[in-house]
Amino acid sequence: MNLKRKLGKGSMTLGSWITLGDYAGTEIMAKAGFDWLAIDMEHSAIEMERAQNLVRIIELSGCVPLVRVSENNANIIKRVMDAGSHGVIVPMVNSAQDALHAVNAVKYPPRGIRGVGLGRAQRYGLNFEGYKRWQAKNSVVIVQIEHIDAVNNLGEILEVDGVDGFFVGPYDLSASLGRPGEFSHPDVKKALDKIRAISKDANKVRGIHVIQPDHVDVDRRIKEGYNFIAFSLDALFLGGAVIEKLSKIRRRR
Repeated sequence: MNLKRKLGKGSMTLGSWITLGDYAGTEIMAKAGFDWLAIDMEHSAIEMERAQNLVRIIELSGCVPLVRVSENNANIIKRVMDAGSHGVIVPMVNSAQDALHAVNAVKYPPRGIRGVGLGRAQRYGLNFEGYKRWQAKNSVVIVQIEHIDAVNNLGEILEVDGVDGFFVGPYDLSASLGRPGEFSHPDVKKALDKIRAISKDANKVRGIHVIQPDHVDVDRRIKEGYNFIAFSLDALFLGGAVIEKLSKIRRRR
């Protein structure tokens, strides 16, 4: 079953972020059992050519490749889709108009405004018609809710046709409230409660980033109704494992 169908059924999917851009590390992550992996082009040094190779590695490893683009820019979105990404995660979507702009950038006319190219996604021109049918039914658009303006407009954002779901960016959301990283602050908790209340009856995927690699926190988010969960990121998995093992060795000496 592809990711679009899973999302449509409301199934829980578990993914993670690719931030280091290392090919071997990405292959290890892709074969670890995640439903999807998102290549982060917003908060990393990953550029377009490397992103395409990472998309290829993830896809050939049997995992679904997504890309978080650096901004809600139709040209950038078009390029990552042409590179073969199955969908995009779009930052700072604060209004219904922002959401519509993202959807239109992913879809070909007459549905959207995406220009036609013959890249990796279209098998370099050998399967444009097949890809055209695929993207109409299977391309994924996830909007990031990471500002209090987006929280206040969430109902209208989720009504936009073509938006598959939303993804809470907890750090930026807390920063927009003047409380960066203070997830237990009452204002931040209130914003998260409002997101859950507004999205409860919407037939859209509810996503959030569990930043630290803590499975208990994942279980908590699932109980809260989130079903598109990014479980930590490659750098934290690597760094956390190294620190843990070294500390155990040093304690014995």
